[in-house]
Amino acid sequence: ESQSEEIQKVEKFKSSESSIVSKPINPFTSGQSKDGEAEEPSAAAASSSQTLPSFWIPSLTPEAKPTQLKKPSKAVLCPMSGRPIKMNELIPVRFTPLDPGLDRVALLNRQDRYVCAVTRDALGNSVPCAVLRPSGAVVTQECVERLIRKDMVDPVSGDKLSDRDIIPLQRGGTGFAGSGVDLRAKEARPVMQA
Repeated sequence: ESQSEEIQKVEKFKSSESSIVSKPINPFTSGQSKDGEAEEPSAAAASSSQTLPSFWIPSLTPEAKPTQLKKPSKAVLCPMSGRPIKMNELIPVRFTPLDPGLDRVALLNRQDRYVCAVTRDALGNSVPCAVLRPSGAVVTQECVERLIRKDMVDPVSGDKLSDRDIIPLQRGGTGFAGSGVDLRAKEARPVMQA
């Protein structure tokens, strides 16, 4: 009889330890259901998981409402105007290399790779740039303000320019948290209330 009890204990241990997650035992029940049959632990766990959601997961809290996801549009939108981009509206952008004799691999090893097409100033993340639509040349914003806006003529191709033909480029990050952003300091002081 002790051997059969031992076999039962081993079988019970195997069944309880087969899953990684242990099932809690309800201390208020004797393990027998009202019908006199042993209650299945998986059925008890399933019913309790339906009634008591995980409160630490935000999507399972009682206050959480199902979110409605919108289908993304198939059109690629312009980041500046928000209108759909058409293929015939795209223009080639031509960066002027620092030294035309260098090949692509040699350019990757240099710090200053490209220069302004007009002034030959080095281009980088901290230098605001613009593209001239007729020629596609990249120039510094300083060059646009000082030289190009006076005559409104593209210095590379010689075509007449309008304000729409000067496209500002958005700068990349420089590694500083506040780069490219207008920073405002605000001081909060304690206030006495009456």
